[in-house]
Amino acid sequence: MPNAKIAGIGFYVPEQVVTNFDLMKVMDTSDEWIRERSGIIERRYGKKHEETPTTMAAEAAKVAIERAGISKEDIDFIIFATLSPDYYFPGCGVLLQRELGITKTEIGALDIRNQCSGFIYGLSVADQFIKSGMYKNILLIGSEMHSMGLDFSTRGRAITALFGDGAGAVVLQPSEDENKGVLTTHLHSDGTHAEELAMLSPGSHGGKHLPDVDFGFPPADELGEIFVYDNLLENKSYYPQMDGQLVFKKAVTKFPEVIMEALTKTGYTPADIDMLVPHQANLRIAQFVQKTLQLPDDKVFNNIMKYGNTTAASIPIALCEAWEQGKVKEGDLVCLAAFGSGFTWGSALIRW
Repeated sequence: MPNAKIAGIGFYVPEQVVTNFDLMKVMDTSDEWIRERSGIIERRYGKKHEETPTTMAAEAAKVAIERAGISKEDIDFIIFATLSPDYYFPGCGVLLQRELGITKTEIGALDIRNQCSGFIYGLSVADQFIKSGMYKNILLIGSEMHSMGLDFSTRGRAITALFGDGAGAVVLQPSEDENKGVLTTHLHSDGTHAEELAMLSPGSHGGKHLPDVDFGFPPADELGEIFVYDNLLENKSYYPQMDGQLVFKKAVTKFPEVIMEALTKTGYTPADIDMLVPHQANLRIAQFVQKTLQLPDDKVFNNIMKYGNTTAASIPIALCEAWEQGKVKEGDLVCLAAFGSGFTWGSALIRW
């Protein structure tokens, strides 16, 4: 039973660089405040009405497909992970298929909604498809355009300062060497604190987690619709919200746990890791995990300083940069790990 190997990898980030000093122009914050809490110096924002998660994904995919030595027509399945889709529905998988011009083959397209853990979840799904022999060339994407849905006011600074736009892609194929490729993946979730890192609207929860409003007239009334809209404007539930302290505490616990789970499953120890590529959530979290696992600086790759948190796209972007810089080489043991909204978390161990 073959493992899935990464045959090609690519990434794309928009041209527009937005520094901490740029954010200072629109909200009460500072470069020092942002760096101290996240390690972020700058991030990228896509061109409004021109770039989308799908168009960015297409650019990353073209690079990955070329590096895999195949044509786009060889792709037989698409997995697309994002929390910021072009549309509420349909998902980005079919949009990417159209963008790449491969609709004639009518291949399947799957959308993953696991936020920061989306790429790991997608990798695990792709690995199972490869192992079963169902598909031979799977295009796995993580792509995000956060800049279109952030609160650029002082009220939203704690979240807005963290996020950026970008896309990463890999082509997965069966490995001819059973000792190479994806060795193991581990997925977890706990919905107990789901609303502590979430965007609640639009949604069909009926306002369960929003303040109650007594409209005094039938909801179908036109004025009632205006009241509902005003209520959303007041509580800002259409913007992401986060209990930062809770997320940090959970992340620094679950990251090491799920990494050790992968190592234990395969008989390795932290010392065997050649490169750890964590989801770029926060530099402080990555440093805490690094210290816990006692890994030297040259065995952990971080690029959050340049791109911010690109959630589902952060691992493939970072992995691609690490590979391009020669920090991930053939035969290396590479560990990927993520933690995010849901809460969801996961890890993957790859022999490159």
